[in-house]
Amino acid sequence: MAKAGRTNVRVRLVAMLFVISAIAFLDRTNISVAGVQMRQEYAIDRIRLGWIFSAFLIGYAAFQVPAGWLAARIGPRRLLTLALLWWGVFSIATAWVPPGSAHAITLLMLVRFGLGIGEAAVYPSGNQFVSRWVPAQERGKANGLIFAGVGAGSGLTPPLISAVVAVGGWRASFYVCALIGLIAAVIWFAIARDRPQEHPAVNAAERAHIEAGLPDAPAGATGPIPWRAILGSRAVWGLFLSYFAFGYVIWIFFSWFFIYLAEARGLDLTSSALFGMAPFLAMTVGCLAGGVINDAVSRRHGLYWGRSGLAMLSFALTAVFLLIGSRVDNAPLAVMTLALGGGAIYLSQSSFWSVTADIAGRHTGVVSGLMNVGCQIGGALTASLTPWIAARYGWAAAFGTGAGVVMLGIGAWAIVDPRRLIGADRDPVAIAAR
Repeated sequence: MAKAGRTNVRVRLVAMLFVISAIAFLDRTNISVAGVQMRQEYAIDRIRLGWIFSAFLIGYAAFQVPAGWLAARIGPRRLLTLALLWWGVFSIATAWVPPGSAHAITLLMLVRFGLGIGEAAVYPSGNQFVSRWVPAQERGKANGLIFAGVGAGSGLTPPLISAVVAVGGWRASFYVCALIGLIAAVIWFAIARDRPQEHPAVNAAERAHIEAGLPDAPAGATGPIPWRAILGSRAVWGLFLSYFAFGYVIWIFFSWFFIYLAEARGLDLTSSALFGMAPFLAMTVGCLAGGVINDAVSRRHGLYWGRSGLAMLSFALTAVFLLIGSRVDNAPLAVMTLALGGGAIYLSQSSFWSVTADIAGRHTGVVSGLMNVGCQIGGALTASLTPWIAARYGWAAAFGTGAGVVMLGIGAWAIVDPRRLIGADRDPVAIAAR
């Protein structure tokens, strides 16, 4: 992304977004590790713990579109800073819910709902940043790096949170996560700017490189949000439905994988922490590889195959690994196979967020927020449905359901055309040139 004589501020800021992404998933998945002790202290079963998981995702989904609107209005610099502070407060509040209260479950659900509201700003802000700072030919790698934070943060969660819980109890894990978020908020506010033109460290060469790679805005792009065009876009609804399928599968890992290892595979805390890292490390690798493949295939065969084609292949591989891994008797082999499923689905992550930047222009934050609602609805559904399916039909059926859902997502991706800008009737020659 950098060249001699040209600064690379955008690369450093994308790297910071990777760190913030990792912190976000550390904060949202720490409860899956702490949940083992929380279930005992609050005397709650897996079903009600699933309600608490779902509460986060409902808050997260409900505020995706408002977060996207705010990212465009006040800028990703201020919004992400406020969001980091917000979810630090709610991380601490999780530890303060009294276990003896008659309304403890309700309070935990409300606190996690509040945490979801704060974290809703992360990726709409990040995508608004990408749409302003990253030229189209680099967006696959940029989004791949940002979303590699998902796997990195989730992968660090089992060993880090297990260690903190072992030393200070489960409440200490929420305090540690809040402190990490506070530090990140200070750093982001200090180094980030909303646009390249506002950053004192960006030289003329980098600014020209960025501006040359930004898609042309359609006529009227400076007006109000074109809701009719957005809601009438086949690509937007294809992204929404396919991201629903994506969310359903990934939240099996984020919500239940650690508990699955402990309860279904009989692993102790230490073993669960080690094996629990595998899917998230695979997600990190898959995300980074997907970003590189995305850009490479897009250059060679066009945006449709680089974005949509890669995502369809990713979904098909995911279904295969989930079906095989859930039926393997050997625990280590099962973990590794399921981990490949997590890595495979994350090959598609950069496609989702690159396409929204490709087709939405200055309304990227709103469109990506709407798309992300689909992901969180899928996650909220699986957070509560997966333990019910596992209890009634077994864990193989729970993972098999995820495989079926992700196969439906392939059809949704097939109708997404990243070459067509929302609200613009583009010339066929211009479309082919992209």
